[in-house]
Amino acid sequence: MPIRTTDTEVTFKRPFMLSVFDTWQPAGTYRLVVDEEEIFGLSFLAYRRTATLLHTPAISVQRGRHQVVEVDPEELAAALDADVLASRPLEE
Repeated sequence: MPIRTTDTEVTFKRPFMLSVFDTWQPAGTYRLVVDEEEIFGLSFLAYRRTATLLHTPAISVQRGRHQVVEVDPEELAAALDADVLASRPLEE
């Protein structure tokens, strides 16, 4: 089954927490890898997400233990949205 992989980065301006972690993760830019498989039998090309992998620690951290954790894409999107909202200056 054909699989495609998208390698991107996500940036948190504030510490964040996801259910796969025991502790808060520091602000920074993180590598994000998304794997998708082709859905056959359709009259158009379509893919289904099979994995969303977050690499820790942040890209700027040179030392320490590096790991790859599978995260819930909806939970990650919600955490990124919350980070954007929390980073906005208060309107007067």
